[in-house]
Amino acid sequence: MEQKLVALSGNEAVAYAFKQAKPHVASAFPITPQTEMMHKYAEFVANGESTTEMILVESEHSAMSAAVGSAAAGARTFTATSSAGFALMWEIVYIAASLRLPICMALVNRALSGNINIHCDHSDSMGGRDAGWIHLFSENAQEAYDNAVMSWRIAEHMDVRLPVMVNYDGFIISHTADSLHMLPDDAAYDFIGKYKHAYTLLDVENPITVGPLDLTDYYFEHKTSQLAAYAKAAEVVQKVSEEYGALTGRTYEYCEEYKLDDADMVMVILGSSAGTAKDVIDDYRAKGVKVGLLKIRMFRPFPAKYIADKLAGRKAVAVLDRSASFGGFGGPVFTEVRSAMYGQQVPLHGYIYGLGGRDFDLGQVATVIENLKKVAAGGRVEDINLLGVRL
Repeated sequence: MEQKLVALSGNEAVAYAFKQAKPHVASAFPITPQTEMMHKYAEFVANGESTTEMILVESEHSAMSAAVGSAAAGARTFTATSSAGFALMWEIVYIAASLRLPICMALVNRALSGNINIHCDHSDSMGGRDAGWIHLFSENAQEAYDNAVMSWRIAEHMDVRLPVMVNYDGFIISHTADSLHMLPDDAAYDFIGKYKHAYTLLDVENPITVGPLDLTDYYFEHKTSQLAAYAKAAEVVQKVSEEYGALTGRTYEYCEEYKLDDADMVMVILGSSAGTAKDVIDDYRAKGVKVGLLKIRMFRPFPAKYIADKLAGRKAVAVLDRSASFGGFGGPVFTEVRSAMYGQQVPLHGYIYGLGGRDFDLGQVATVIENLKKVAAGGRVEDINLLGVRL
């Protein structure tokens, strides 16, 4: 498939990907660093490139409420937010997933207050990791674009019908110009397909109830059916990713493996920081150090068996979190990986880094690798470590 090589910021790339799906409705409220993404989409609507009905609301709570109403009425719907905006959506984020509405959302990762901070970490999306959404993480603008195109096929699959959030790091990806390959509009729409709703409130011949009181008699059963959708969702993510790879030449798995095959030591990470880690891993590989990277792309549903299999038999594993779990033991990614590896005799250590946009630099990666070498040789390091913090 011939594709156009373009230079776009991450926000622009995702706006293009969403436009290519020809959504019926977009609900929008500005918040840094998401604002420019919806500004770009509003430009598409204003100049006639898109017929999407944009609903400009008074808050992010209203943005997700409007998205729920739109999707329940049978419309292809998306929204976008960051940080405190996602937190303000909180109640309705759960409702969107519980009603099995295939809403797509760009979540431009930014730290949550306090104190007030507009820069990147993953505290927003990690706060919503158990809300019932599918989470896809992106390393760069290309992956953000690709995940956004695929998100529609995943969310709208009749075996899934769950909302999807496309996560990409605020400012690092959202505001940085990058070169990427973009599908022609027709090819992207053909891949995504025409929207088919599972039900609609507007079908008076087949009336349904949406959001009724759900007490002890059926709530548990409804949650059980929601849980069951996740196993199918993982299969659909894999299938859609394979089809996308056949179309574009860019194939995605649950995770990306970087120099992992013969690695004695492995770093596990999310998002844009993977690019920094790869550079340092290359340097250590040139010195004969067998270190590799496992970059998690699909955080929900969490690919526990896949990750456990990939990390089995390693001499040491380091899991890096760009968010803290206050009062917990390590960050959210660390606890998930540790649970997945239960019973394996693989030394596992956690690192918290980059909170509030603190730079993740080459030296910090080198520190992790030196610690991995120490552990692999039988030494010890702290179970949970802080990178780049001034104590």
